[in-house]
Amino acid sequence: MSTATTSKEKVAQVILPSELLAHWQGHRTLTRKVIEAFPEKDFFEYSIGGMRPFSKMVDELLSIAGPGMQEIVTGKAAAFTEDVAHGNSKAKTLALWDEATEEINANWAKIGVDKFHDTIKLFGQYEGTIQSTILYFIDNEIHHRGQGYVYLRSLGIEPPMFWERSEA
Repeated sequence: MSTATTSKEKVAQVILPSELLAHWQGHRTLTRKVIEAFPEKDFFEYSIGGMRPFSKMVDELLSIAGPGMQEIVTGKAAAFTEDVAHGNSKAKTLALWDEATEEINANWAKIGVDKFHDTIKLFGQYEGTIQSTILYFIDNEIHHRGQGYVYLRSLGIEPPMFWERSEA
């Protein structure tokens, strides 16, 4: 079975851009809840088995989502960096998370449906389509959120249910 996409298939949509954005934003809402669940100190310092603290994983997510969407829209490559100016404050991290969410929303509206199969080279090094890049953003977030769940459980904290993607 071939997984190659024909030009005819590229026209037919399985999911609308607005639905994909809502799906991603649901994941971002859940990840935000996971950040909120961490005690301040543990968010920045707690680690298991040599993995990074959850704050460092969130830094990676913040460094990819907003800047990545900006690059998708403008075509201007930026160097990838995980330096996030949160000053080891969970409140500042959450504010930056919310800013990135708004940046995603603003830039999303600038991507035409005809562009999702265009090839890009994100941060000058990661080649794929706009669609595959966005799916990577989502997959990467889910992966790191899962690590956050393990950290929370090991701290004796019940994480939010994985299906709780609404803001309420």
